[in-house]
Amino acid sequence: MKPILEFSVSEFVAVLNQTLEYAYNTAVIYGELANFSVSKNRWLYFDLKDDAAKLRFFGSVRVMSGPLEEGMILKVRGTPRLHPQYGFSINVISITPVGAGSIKRQQDLLRLQLEKEGLFVPERKRAIPYPPDSVGLVTSLQSAAYADFTKILADRWGGVDVFCYDVTVQGDAASAEIIQALSFFAALVEPPDVLVIIRGGGSPEDLAVFSNEQVTRAVAASRIPTLVAIGHERDISLAELAADRRASTPSNAAEVLVPDKKHVSAELSRLPDRLRLLVDSKLNALEREIERLVESITPLAKAKIDMLSNRLESDLKLLNVLNPHNIVGRGYAIVRHNGTVSDGRGLKKNDIIAVETSHVSLEAAITKLKEIS
Repeated sequence: MKPILEFSVSEFVAVLNQTLEYAYNTAVIYGELANFSVSKNRWLYFDLKDDAAKLRFFGSVRVMSGPLEEGMILKVRGTPRLHPQYGFSINVISITPVGAGSIKRQQDLLRLQLEKEGLFVPERKRAIPYPPDSVGLVTSLQSAAYADFTKILADRWGGVDVFCYDVTVQGDAASAEIIQALSFFAALVEPPDVLVIIRGGGSPEDLAVFSNEQVTRAVAASRIPTLVAIGHERDISLAELAADRRASTPSNAAEVLVPDKKHVSAELSRLPDRLRLLVDSKLNALEREIERLVESITPLAKAKIDMLSNRLESDLKLLNVLNPHNIVGRGYAIVRHNGTVSDGRGLKKNDIIAVETSHVSLEAAITKLKEIS
């Protein structure tokens, strides 16, 4: 017969916790969420139940991957403990919704919450350099998504530097690793032009990390422009909605990021013909404009010419009247002294003057002067 062990209450709690820590350091428990509550925005309390039993859970709100609602099916990882005052519970390490229905419900609740905060509005989106000189790639380096993205990027456009950060893209560790990758690139002295976060298709459970609250907020807060492509074309994660740009698949992310050099080369070969057409079009437009200007200017020019012609005719008539030769023809004479036309002032007796009439030119000596007042 085994001896019966005797303990004080405190001793029994301590021994039982040592036994639990040894036998069940951590445990993963599935069940339906019930009696969910949050205290002081710091601590959460809830039960998981099935048809035959119920367990109490306790933890920090920081372990939540998004809003919770009673009736969800959850997978909770935690450490079993017997508290000296509050009894037995599971101290929560992580919480993950299970099943398409619970996952979608949490994502819908989180999406409504983040939409109210404005995390998805177009005004927050930043332009991504096209094409970028450098890319920070966050994905699993063993994935088909990585192989597809890098191959298509290289085939379409050369010269882009790709810096890779290898992360887990599903499971409990994925969220922390993705957030750490974003922090790593943001802390670089010369960060890449764009952060690209990709993973291939999978079940709702596989893709859930890209719709949890911590990853979505990290993408929205990135100081580097972000491009996110998760799953297949029909899959839309909350991280994609928070990103500056979304692509439908990892392959499409490469297509969005850079042009196809074959198409660019073809466009460049057609550029001279397009330039010639453009120049011809501009010249034709200028010729038509000049013709319109000439047509509009002609009446104004004719009026101006007529005015100037009339003025010239009047000036010619005036010049004709004032022409000395015409004056001489009317019986007057022109007197010059020393080659200069003189009006008589300054002349003296015996000065030689030249006299020009309409018929003769003569020289004369002054024999007599008389001033006319």
